Amino acid sequence: MTDAEWRVVRAALPVPAWLEGRGGQPEAYCHREMVDAVRFLVDNGIKRRAMPADFPAWTCVYAFFRRWRDQGLAGEFHDRLRARCRIAEGRAVEPTAGDIDAQSVKAAASVRSATRGYDGGKKINGRKRHIVVDTLGRCFRCWSPRPASPPARPPARPPALRARHRRLRRLWADDSYTGDLADWADERWGIALTVVKRTDDMRGFVVLPRRWVVERTFGWLMRSRRLAHDYETLPTSSEAIVWWSMTMLMTRRLARRAAAGPPLVAA
Repeated sequence: MTDAEWRVVRAALPVPAWLEGRGGQPEAYCHREMVDAVRFLVDNGIKRRAMPADFPAWTCVYAFFRRWRDQGLAGEFHDRLRARCRIAEGRAVEPTAGDIDAQSVKAAASVRSATRGYDGGKKINGRKRHIVVDTLGRCFRCWSPRPASPPARPPARPPALRARHRRLRRLWADDSYTGDLADWADERWGIALTVVKRTDDMRGFVVLPRRWVVERTFGWLMRSRRLAHDYETLPTSSEAIVWWSMTMLMTRRLARRAAAGPPLVAA
């Protein structure tokens, strides 16, 4: 990270328990070194044991990653940055509309057979990654990857979506979310689910209304080589990698905005 990025990251980091007198002991490495190491792993897709000597030992980096994954700190860190990005864009902290979609990715040999499947449409043996993004493409919900073989619709119903985002009123999706899901979402959550379909006269690649937003987010995620394939044994680790990948995107943009300064106002 640059110094400008670190200023953004430091302001959004969760406070360790020992600093607030809630128990525990001080960490052996500073947070900047640990965050840099995790970002390096996510961005370059290296093995954990191949961590360069400039960073802390790989065992310490993995312990840091695992603790943030199990305690939900990676998601909390991501949500704080997303809130700052939305405020910088002149939006409310919580979104009222978004896009939902799934992406099938190939799974490495380390992925257990019980958590992987075959997507006949994409000809991919691996897992399916489900995300919900706001109208700016910022990811605000990610479900732990499931086997690629089941349809996309069942994971779209977890109660945490409404519990965490009470202002959400509209979602756009592709035609894999057709069926009774729209009625279910309207009755249970009060969310209007709109399915954007391809018409019969469309040939090749066509930019569809609203669906391009979530597809662009998938493109952002695929820049992180750790997400090009699913290498994680635990699905929750894959979910944490998604949060870390999005934090890299947001910290860079927030740092550039801070460097540019406030917009000039004509006299």
